[in-house]
Amino acid sequence: MKIYTKTGDDGSTMLFGGGRVPKSHIRIEAYGTVDELNAHIGLLRDVIVAQDHRLFLEQIQNMLFVVGANLATNPAKHNAKPPAISEADVLSIETEIDRLDAVLPPLSNFVLPGGHTTVSFCHIARCVCRRSERLAVLLAQHEPVNALVVQYLNRLSDYLFVLSRKLTVELQANEVIWNPRA
Repeated sequence: MKIYTKTGDDGSTMLFGGGRVPKSHIRIEAYGTVDELNAHIGLLRDVIVAQDHRLFLEQIQNMLFVVGANLATNPAKHNAKPPAISEADVLSIETEIDRLDAVLPPLSNFVLPGGHTTVSFCHIARCVCRRSERLAVLLAQHEPVNALVVQYLNRLSDYLFVLSRKLTVELQANEVIWNPRA
């Protein structure tokens, strides 16, 4: 299989299940941003030492391919069946959030991204995740989108925030509290 097909030279791309759309289509923006998120999570996974975090992030990366496939599927092609996303996938993130949050100090203020390079990578992934979610919501205003895709991305951004706090503790970094008058 060749890497290049030349079929996109006209500025269009093929959707899963068939049909072509411009590369600027909101559907392409949505799954392209999920791909960008996956790359940021890969970077984060590469700099994290704790094996449990690394393994969970790898599971997330695999699920992001499922999310991307769902977003890349042409809704007009009813025979196209992307890999399934389930409530259990969302629940697994919630379970991990609860596990991490149980050992963290209570949060009473907004925190500023930063404090350690690894924590900053986590916040970048969180921001890209939020953008992915916004684009999936925008797409859903125009075309069918599996509601679990939006739920998964929403929960994932929460997880990345909690993970950033957990990494701050593990790396003995300072959690910088937002001071509106600084």
